[in-house]
Amino acid sequence: MSRILIIEDDSLTREWLESLLERNGYVVESANNGAEGVRLFRDNPADLVITDIVMPEKDGIETITDLKRTHPDLKVIAISGGERRPEGVSRNYLHSAKLLGANRAMPKPISNEDLLEAVRELLG
Repeated sequence: MSRILIIEDDSLTREWLESLLERNGYVVESANNGAEGVRLFRDNPADLVITDIVMPEKDGIETITDLKRTHPDLKVIAISGGERRPEGVSRNYLHSAKLLGANRAMPKPISNEDLLEAVRELLG
């Protein structure tokens, strides 16, 4: 059974992701920010990480960089709340995440189907 680590500071988004993924048979762990997420990953590595980009303590860009440094083959989905920022800013965050090793970069809001399709593709 595949393990997924969700790193998301927005509690409603985090709970939605947890519920969706658990209902679809994944083992899920979650963190409120990048610093906590990196600690959790080091203690118990996941098969896939889904991380928000804009978060307190350690943003998603730093988080991806830290995780990829020690686990270059780790599968990562970066997400960013496009509806809360000017469109170009969100797109730049997601583009940066892809350059740093994210396998997918998805603007919020994300449909259940799109997220599950990306997860299934990355986990094989």
